[in-house]
Amino acid sequence: MTQLPTTVRPTSSRRPGYVVGALVNAALLWLVHVWPGWEAMPFLTADMQQVLGLVDASLVAGVVVNAAHLVRDPDWLTPAGNLVTTTFGLAAAVRILRVFPFDLDPGWATVARVVLVVAVVGSAIALLVALVGLLRVLRPSPDGRPTGRSR
Repeated sequence: MTQLPTTVRPTSSRRPGYVVGALVNAALLWLVHVWPGWEAMPFLTADMQQVLGLVDASLVAGVVVNAAHLVRDPDWLTPAGNLVTTTFGLAAAVRILRVFPFDLDPGWATVARVVLVVAVVGSAIALLVALVGLLRVLRPSPDGRPTGRSR
């Protein structure tokens, strides 16, 4: 019987995480658009409409990537999925920072801006990490085949 390396968990042990990830993103979409809706949040301004498209795209990307992992889970999908979801998340964070659709006291507004800047910087770093990870998985081995395994 062949044993997997300790760093690779079987797909079946990752499936619950994919389901939870997809459900959380879907629930956030529902909360934002159905109940209670973003308009119910007293600290959000009408400018929130300017960022909703990118926020929605980020959440939908999370649902799609997690659903793709449930169907098939090759090594390359994790860094590729991270690249996709982080790109959408970064775009949403930059847009939120530019529009700043919040009605907050000055001190809290500063805190929110700092958190958004940290999110943007962290997302930019995460994009580079995901890209390097994807390139490593797709890099051909000495015999010319991709090094990534299909799980």
